[in-house]
Amino acid sequence: MHVVRRFCGTSVGRKYIMAASGLGLALFLVVHLLGNSTIFFGATTFNSYAAHLHSLAALLRLAEIGLLLFFLVHIAFGVTLFVDNRQARPQPYAVSTSSGGRTPGSRTMFYSGLVILALLLFHLITVHFADDHGAISLLIRRHFANPWIAGFYIFGLAGLGLHLSHGLWSLWQSLGINHHLYNNLLGRGALLAALLIAGLFMAMPLLGLFWDGFLR
Repeated sequence: MHVVRRFCGTSVGRKYIMAASGLGLALFLVVHLLGNSTIFFGATTFNSYAAHLHSLAALLRLAEIGLLLFFLVHIAFGVTLFVDNRQARPQPYAVSTSSGGRTPGSRTMFYSGLVILALLLFHLITVHFADDHGAISLLIRRHFANPWIAGFYIFGLAGLGLHLSHGLWSLWQSLGINHHLYNNLLGRGALLAALLIAGLFMAMPLLGLFWDGFLR
């Protein structure tokens, strides 16, 4: 137990824990995206997927507990690293540059994380825990037809893409995948994966907002 506390108390240890929890959350996003992509095939397919998912009640609850632990660990250590970085450099640089690997994603990780947390809480309240006994497709269609709700999802998913663009890059580094010959390729791969994941999620509220045939 003492060894674990010492490991968690080091900067390197916290970064490894952030990477491990981030990997778990990234894998969840991919699986969640694959399942939710049934939205693109219409209401019948999406409702069938949702019904099959809820039939796995015991496994679903176990997965939700594991996912909650990943989120809590990622948030807790993310806040700790943010505070440590601020204390190490309390005053911002007089001139902000993109050198040294600094990107919009890396500079805004803490704030994009807050945006994602707000989106997650909103999604849980309005969809996951919604007191609605109709088909899930009707609930989603009604939500995404509302410009304010759809707009909030789009904003939150843009924050997700920004967060992932640096988070995936940091994951490669934590795993030791780092070499000057292919670092540029890894950075572009992380950006492409972030755009693909966020873009596909974002397509759902966009379709709900602008296409009358959405989930019909």
